[in-house]
Amino acid sequence: MLTQLSKPMGAATDIQQLVDAVQTLNAEDAYRVRLTPDQWRTVASYLTRHDIRAGDLLIQQGDRERTMYLLEQGSLQVFLNKGAPGANRIAILRPGSVVGEPALFGDGPRMANVEAMSPCVVWALRGPRLDELAARLPAVAFEVLRAAGAVLAVRMRANMERHIPLT
Repeated sequence: MLTQLSKPMGAATDIQQLVDAVQTLNAEDAYRVRLTPDQWRTVASYLTRHDIRAGDLLIQQGDRERTMYLLEQGSLQVFLNKGAPGANRIAILRPGSVVGEPALFGDGPRMANVEAMSPCVVWALRGPRLDELAARLPAVAFEVLRAAGAVLAVRMRANMERHIPLT
C-alpha cells in the first residue's frame, strides 16, 4: 500500500539511524535482532528506504503483500477497519519498531491498517528480497526471521490478553 516512491540505497551508513533506533527501542515488542555491524550492512542492501507523509497508509487491512517494515523515524498507528475512527487502535509504534512482520511467515491478508501519524522514514524488506538473502546468507536471514517471529509472538499474546481479534 506504500504510496511514496522509494529512494535508492546509498552507502551502508545510510542505515545507521535505523540501527540506532532498533537497538535502543525499549518496548516489550522491540525487534531484538542480533546482527553485527557487517551483517547490518549486508541486510541494508536488501532493504528499500521510503519517506511516508503523515496520514498515508503504509499497510491496508486485507491486502496481500509480503513486506515487513522497520521504522527509522516518526510514529505509526495500527488500527482495525471496524468502528469509529480511533476507536480500534491497537498500537502506536515508535522508531526502532517493526510492523508487518506476519507477512514474512505467510501469504494471508493483512490483519490491520498501519497509518503514519507523522512524517516517517521506513525501510521495507520484501518477501522476494528475504528469499534472496536466505539463499545467499541463511544464518543472517534466519536471525532476521527469528527476531520477527519473536515480535509476532509478543504481539499475538498481548492482543489475545486484550481480546483483540487476530483476523
